[in-house]
Amino acid sequence: MELKDFQNRDIAPGYIFFDGEKKPQNGWESFKRVVKRSVKGELFVGLWIVFREMIRFDIHTVQYPIEKIEMSPRYRAIHRLLRLLESENERCIGCGLCEKICIANCIRMETRLDENKRKEVTKYSINFGRCIFCGYCAEVCPELAIVHGNDYENASEQRAHFGLKEDMLTPIDTFRAKQQKEFSGFGALSDNADENIKKTPLAY
Repeated sequence: MELKDFQNRDIAPGYIFFDGEKKPQNGWESFKRVVKRSVKGELFVGLWIVFREMIRFDIHTVQYPIEKIEMSPRYRAIHRLLRLLESENERCIGCGLCEKICIANCIRMETRLDENKRKEVTKYSINFGRCIFCGYCAEVCPELAIVHGNDYENASEQRAHFGLKEDMLTPIDTFRAKQQKEFSGFGALSDNADENIKKTPLAY
């Protein structure tokens, strides 16, 4: 192979040189190039799509906050503490498993013995600034006392928002109106649970 073979760069058969767009020589040619690049058919197609969507009346946009998206029953949002169907008391027995398994270390629980020497929960709080909503606390709970609700609006001006037990526990009026939303997974209450209720003398 000789030196001229290296100097000949056009060695592939059918090689086509691309000169590119010629540089405009004056202002008029520059203006024509701007118009040619900006005003194309795709521009008017896009404008027509935008205008067509503006005048449509079957809008599928959710008008938040008046309308809200219905979340899945298994969606892991703000926690809820449920009540017992028999005695209307809270289901939590103060075992502390949720506090121990929490990998974010955001659950705090304080218990004491009542006058009947039974354990009761005095304080229960979740720091939602640290919570990662993993769902371990709901899975480990033996009484299905703590579950994940559907309230995904956890933005607040203060860190203590939604953190106390009173904020998460089902209100007694809501419970008596049979509006307590049950956990819909393995181990959940059956559909005819109300028929199988038997009053017991125990508080739990």
